[in-house]
Amino acid sequence: MLTPELINTAVRAALAEDMPWGDATVEAAIAPDARLRTALVAREEGVFAGGEVVRAAFAATDPQITVTELSPEGTHFDAGQRLALIEGPARGILSAERVALNFAQRMSGIATLTARYVAAVEGTGARIVDTRKTTPGLRAFEKHAVRAGGGHNHRFSLSDAVMVKDNHLAALGARSPRGITEALRTIRARVSHTTHIEVEVDSLAQIEPVLAAGVDSIMLDNFSPAELREAVSLIDARVPTEASGNVNLDTVAELAACGVDVISVGKLTHSARALDLGLDSVDEVAD
Repeated sequence: MLTPELINTAVRAALAEDMPWGDATVEAAIAPDARLRTALVAREEGVFAGGEVVRAAFAATDPQITVTELSPEGTHFDAGQRLALIEGPARGILSAERVALNFAQRMSGIATLTARYVAAVEGTGARIVDTRKTTPGLRAFEKHAVRAGGGHNHRFSLSDAVMVKDNHLAALGARSPRGITEALRTIRARVSHTTHIEVEVDSLAQIEPVLAAGVDSIMLDNFSPAELREAVSLIDARVPTEASGNVNLDTVAELAACGVDVISVGKLTHSARALDLGLDSVDEVAD
């Protein structure tokens, strides 16, 4: 999903934004032949993501810059730990520093938060997945970071699957149980047999009409734990179940214990805090 082409395109756009007509500071202060040896260092504990983006940011600025000792994606690290060694022309390193850090801090923040959710549901069988609530233009980066943190991806885009929500049913005029079933059967008949159809329900009364249409999975939206347990029992493993809506670290374990297969968490991408990473002169960093 996160291809070299996507990485290079985003990195070059970020560099162009950060230095549209050069880096005034390095051009005034740093000799063209000056060299620098630095390390990417964690200021706090977390889970690493974005290594190849870091490498691309420096390479795009100056191909002579080398990035070595790069920590693998998903590495759990402590404060003070070295995550990569960056060496080469000082001008290029200093100019690319902020762009490289912005990507790594954002992606590692998502990976770290995802890992906390995954740990919270360990042993329940529930899978933590992301949503489409991502930063425009950076979806592939943020969904990659979710996987680095041990989570899974929901559909990448609107093109990937049919997901019928309350507003779709409203637009179809499908309000009665029979109307819901008929509308969903019509959708089923229009799409390929390989197309996955998931339907969002917000009440127990909608479950049987939705199942009668032959859908592939059901999203249980904003159900209380008690309602969720009842819904899972009613569905009785006929299709996979997904819990969604206002999920947080205080509630996710209880929701997982209700027996759902998937829990989708928008906060993984729209509310993750950027992790504190820095680029330090290697002489200041312990090996």
